[in-house]
Amino acid sequence: MKKCNVLMAHNYYQVPGGEDTVFHNEVEMLKKNGHKVIKYTRHNDKIKESGIFGKLKLATETVFSFKTYKEVRSLIDKNDIHVVHVHNTLPLISPSIYYAAISKKVPVVQTIHNFRLLCPGATFTKNGHICEDCLSKGLRQSLKNKCYRNSLLQTYIMYFMLKFHKIIGTYNKINYITLTEFNKNKILNLVKDDKKVFIKPNFISKKEKTQRNLEDYFIYIGRLDEIKGINFLVNSWKDIDKNIKLYIIGDGPEKENIEKYIKESKINNIKLLGFMDRLSAFEIIEKSRAIIVPSKWYEGFPMTIAESFSLGVPVIGSNIGNIGCIVNDENNGLLFEKDNKQSLKEVVERVFYNKQFNIQLGNNAYNTFLDYYTDEENYNILQNIYSRVVGDNLW
Repeated sequence: MKKCNVLMAHNYYQVPGGEDTVFHNEVEMLKKNGHKVIKYTRHNDKIKESGIFGKLKLATETVFSFKTYKEVRSLIDKNDIHVVHVHNTLPLISPSIYYAAISKKVPVVQTIHNFRLLCPGATFTKNGHICEDCLSKGLRQSLKNKCYRNSLLQTYIMYFMLKFHKIIGTYNKINYITLTEFNKNKILNLVKDDKKVFIKPNFISKKEKTQRNLEDYFIYIGRLDEIKGINFLVNSWKDIDKNIKLYIIGDGPEKENIEKYIKESKINNIKLLGFMDRLSAFEIIEKSRAIIVPSKWYEGFPMTIAESFSLGVPVIGSNIGNIGCIVNDENNGLLFEKDNKQSLKEVVERVFYNKQFNIQLGNNAYNTFLDYYTDEENYNILQNIYSRVVGDNLW
């Protein structure tokens, strides 16, 4: 089969995040498998460098960037591009990249990392709780709630961009990659043709399974933020068996509140380890009974879950959104009812006191990783998607 030439596009955020890593990993995976890959990137650092007039110009370019349109058309011509694969367009690339490709009769695949096309705030949350007002009542609800950065002006720009492209049918002209079945069902509220929506999770380089030397602790790893459920987790831990430890890896806005609460409540079985590099974190996770993902929102695709599976470590997660979609209850982990302390206590103590069950969950977690989240399996899925959207244009 002929290898298609791919233009991979991504708008980097000012603060590096998971999407940046996924973009880099996919570029390298395609190159390793013999594809010609041309990168088209913009960086939000440029926004900080612009004055007031630059920011006004940015507001219009968020809707349609003629710079992007012109540059992408040129790259397609020069490099015989067969498919344009987009990660993030906000705000500098803009949906104009879709029209640049369409004008050259090149198909577009957009990876959906969050819920931005349906919710200007991208998370389906309001005041720390799940909110789908924009889905059920229309995007105008975002203006009422100032969903984007708590700014009416910035929310209006997002609202106008989404509304404009919805009206002119932009989002039905391209193809999509969603990370889970849950995400696919959400995007189908916007896209009419389900044949244009594919499922491909993120991936991790294959690791050989090692023998787990189980110790007496569980792990939370991630940002210390209320919406991540860290406050709920710490508050719940005081009612969990004192022999069971919780190690917290990460940093964030709730760190001081958590430290204060632990001290005032005299909780001795919680330890904050702070930020750690990936390899050091893996060494600690590998010996844990499970990682806990207590999020209060749907999440995009928590890489910590796939990474945990790759180490043969099961996951305990709240039963909502993508967590409930990725964690197969009683198979590669356990689910508990969101914000329910008793439900969390029961699953934690069950995993802790039934070692054989814990080991079996870990074995199943590693098998899940091999089946769905290796780079080899991911490439096969992506190659199939490209073949479907490119069709006969490749030969």
